[in-house]
Amino acid sequence: MRVAIIDVGSNSIKLLVASRGPGGLLVEEASRVLEVRIGGGIGSLRPRLDGGAAERAVAAIASLAAEARGLGADRVVAVATSAVRDASNSREFLERAKAATGLGIRILTGPEEAGLIGRGLTTDPALAGLRDFHVYDLGGGSLECLSFRNRGVDRAASLPLGCVRLTEMFVAEPSLPFGEASARAIARHVRDTLLGSGFELPVPPGLEVVGTGGTLSTVRSIDAAGRGVAFDQSSPTIGVARLRELLASVGAMDLAGRRRVPGLPPERADVFPAALAILLALADVGAIRAFRHSPRNLRWGIADESL
Repeated sequence: MRVAIIDVGSNSIKLLVASRGPGGLLVEEASRVLEVRIGGGIGSLRPRLDGGAAERAVAAIASLAAEARGLGADRVVAVATSAVRDASNSREFLERAKAATGLGIRILTGPEEAGLIGRGLTTDPALAGLRDFHVYDLGGGSLECLSFRNRGVDRAASLPLGCVRLTEMFVAEPSLPFGEASARAIARHVRDTLLGSGFELPVPPGLEVVGTGGTLSTVRSIDAAGRGVAFDQSSPTIGVARLRELLASVGAMDLAGRRRVPGLPPERADVFPAALAILLALADVGAIRAFRHSPRNLRWGIADESL
């Protein structure tokens, strides 16, 4: 059996087609990411999906669903996270999407999203040796924080610290170089939110920290492009010093310059400096020196659940 997962996120809409392989392992049959920003306005007091965002999202969902069925998917499962979850007109969007695609989209609560991200992580063969560890997944609308004990989620928090959200809140003009005032404001907000969340920080000594989400994937893509190698040949270990170095370089560029950086998707260039600042603030609060990147997060957890 093949299952297709469509993940409607704040910054992108993603497809994963997966099946069970030998020993019950999840096997990727196909994947695709469409950079469709639907989370514009998520930083406001009353977020709302505007007509253009909803139209782009529905078109992307329809395209990915057709692609999945063409690949022989027996079942298509669609979920939505922070942008749709927080939108005041989410019901209207769900009805519009179902009418156009035939798919009923499940809106995940914050705890559901965090738990399914954790489930996806446990399908990664590269992490099979880890028992106790922390996981941080940075998206456009939220930051998911998980603490694993004996490979099970012991504690989880879903916090409104996504890169689209904080860019809207603290970056007055994303087309200009990323300023120190924005960096300080983001760091202060992230620190206050983390410390007020009740989540276990700093990370206990000796525990490995796993990072997922588009920002760390982009960092690896930039590093791979700089070395002239494929993404899979880049190191999955991303040091905090590298994040700081990258913020110093891309943050000094205007938006047009960032859009020309090899490996950095142009559609993410406006929120990328804030995303790096969020990770650096997290590292400061958590006493984190490096993130071990895994590509297996939410989609993989839903695929594992569905199969």
